[in-house]
Order: sequence, then C-alpha cells, then structure tokens
Amino acid sequence: MTLLIDNSNTRTKLAFSVNGELTSELFVIPTAELTADRLRKELRGYTIENVLVCSVVPSAMSEIRSAFEVPVEFLRVVEGLAADFRYETPATLGADRVANVLGGVEKGRFPFVAVDLGTAVTFDVVVPGNRKPCFIGGSIAPGLAAMNQYLSSKTAMLPEVTVSAPCPAIGGSTVAALQSGCFIGFCGMVREVLLRIEKELGKRPYVIATGGDAALLASELNVFDEVDTLLTFRGLNAACRNFF
Repeated sequence: MTLLIDNSNTRTKLAFSVNGELTSELFVIPTAELTADRLRKELRGYTIENVLVCSVVPSAMSEIRSAFEVPVEFLRVVEGLAADFRYETPATLGADRVANVLGGVEKGRFPFVAVDLGTAVTFDVVVPGNRKPCFIGGSIAPGLAAMNQYLSSKTAMLPEVTVSAPCPAIGGSTVAALQSGCFIGFCGMVREVLLRIEKELGKRPYVIATGGDAALLASELNVFDEVDTLLTFRGLNAACRNFF
C-alpha cells in the first residue's frame, strides 16, 4: 500500500493506492497544523510500504519525511513519466501541476487543460506529441480566497467575506459588493484565460477542473467538461511506478 499525500498551501490531503488502484478513503489536515506527530496519529493502524508526496510547501517537507520509516519520495519531473514536459524552467514547475498533468493524461482526451482552483489557480495545457503527450505550459493566477484576503489585508475598511453562488452584479451593501466583485471578476478571469488558450491552440481543448473551488465555479460557468476533485491523486497514483 502506497500513501499519497497532496500537500497544498491550505489543506493537506491523504489517500491510498492499493496494488496500483486509487482508493476512496481520504484524510484532510489543515496545512498549518501539519506535523510529523499529526501524520503518525492520523495513520495509526495502517500498514504503509512507501509514500509519494505532491508538495508545494517546502517548509512542510521535513515534517512529512520525518513522519515515516518507509521510503518517501517527492513528485518531480523524472524520466519515464507518461508526459513530456516542455517547460523553460522545469526546476520551478510545481509538483501539483506535474500531478494534474499526469492525472489528465490518464483520461486520454487531447488537447486538454487542467484547471486547479485552489489558493492559486493553475491552467496546465497538454497537447498530443510524437511519442507521448506534451505539457507545453499554462497560466497561474490568484485563487478566489486569495483575491478576497488581499483586499481585506491591503485596505483599512474592507472586510474579509465569504463568497458563494449565485452572486448578483449589483451588491446592495459593502459585503455584497465585495462578494460580487470577487466572484464575478474571478469567473471572468477563468473564462478569459480558457478562451485565450483555445485561441492559441487553434481548437477547443477538453477542460478538467479540480481543486477546492471547482464545484463552486462549475455551478456558475459552462466552461468545464469535467470536474474531478481527485485529479491530483490520479496523477500521483500514475507516477508511483516511476518512483518505487
């Protein structure tokens, strides 16, 4: 049994791969509370043979590594992965983006865009290649919560708000106006980036949404072909054979 860890800025999620099959069992730990002791407590009673981690939080890596006495690997671009990575700065490519690319490749729909709607929003574009699919780049933008938190932290009187859909464009209060501007502006950003990607590709890609805000955006936007909240784990699971 392999433990799969998706260590993101806000939440750290844990799932299992048993004999190559991703299981539905899932643990969630706030990343701010992630310690080696917390991991050992959550996983007490499980027999784990190795651990594959997708991490975008360097400060958490030592805690994760020290929690286990079995092999621990961190996802990165290595030879033999199911996609080629044509990226000018591969050392700066986030492990979450690598995982989402590999998870999308498993679905076999090309070209595709994996849109991860979390603390940051990433758009990762994969096209067919001669030997195997090719990741050619994408976009990174602030997530919905980051937009809201930035306004409240950088202004003297604007509060932090919770955003939900539907959201009218004309807000009748300061809170409602913030909700409107953040949510509708965020929807517009996602739509416009996808339109620009389609224009540059010369055809409409298959669009896969994942991340904490995927369901919220899908309820408002008709731009996703699929919402897959386990996309990152699918990519981690697919990469296991390259690390163990």
